[in-house]
Amino acid sequence: MHPEIVGDLLFLRFAFTTGDASGHNMVTQAADKLLPAILAWEPGLRYVSVSGNFCTDKKATAVNGLRGRGRNTVAEIVIPGEVVEKRLRSSAARIAELNVAKNLVGSTIAGAIRSANAHYANMLLGFYLATGQDAANIVEGSQGITSAEDRDGDLYFATSLPHLIVGTVGNGKGGDLPVVEDALARLGCREDREPGANARRLAALCAATVLCGELSLLAAQTNPGELMAAHVAMERRGAKPAGGAA
Repeated sequence: MHPEIVGDLLFLRFAFTTGDASGHNMVTQAADKLLPAILAWEPGLRYVSVSGNFCTDKKATAVNGLRGRGRNTVAEIVIPGEVVEKRLRSSAARIAELNVAKNLVGSTIAGAIRSANAHYANMLLGFYLATGQDAANIVEGSQGITSAEDRDGDLYFATSLPHLIVGTVGNGKGGDLPVVEDALARLGCREDREPGANARRLAALCAATVLCGELSLLAAQTNPGELMAAHVAMERRGAKPAGGAA
């Protein structure tokens, strides 16, 4: 429990373990059950709300990174220089330089809150929808930091996501949506493991997905024109020429 006092207001931030569930409703129910005991601490205390935004749910804040919310995950990889050159058409030095200029400095002058990345939200939304998560949690989930280093020509690349809100049981899971159940089974998140292990695996796979998308975009942006050319090629594929016959 983490308390904060502002004037005559008392804010209490509770941390619970929720097993394989993301735990939104579980923690709200637990807080509801605790309220009578809390209000009995002092005669002058009275109820204002079960949530005072100190949680913080679905909002970009600093407290989630400082106090934790959901699962703290880091995905990292070292890619040989020849692979970076051949597959990403770039180099470790150029990607590392871009990461500093764009993600670190650019995000700072934009006033980002505990966040320095190119587009975590894109990958998170697709992953959350496919696996039955609360898609609105990409707001805090997309707060994360990308690291890139040139290690003697090889590329060290990492994505740090300190508050992923994901689970493998609960609303939207457990057979309610067949496509979600299929996705969780294919990802190996339906195994008989200790409580919380399937959700941890899901969080790790989510972070790895973010790493792949982040690396792809940054590599493309080291080459002038490549990003837009890729969009045009993918989005306009099969489109009829303007003025042509339908």
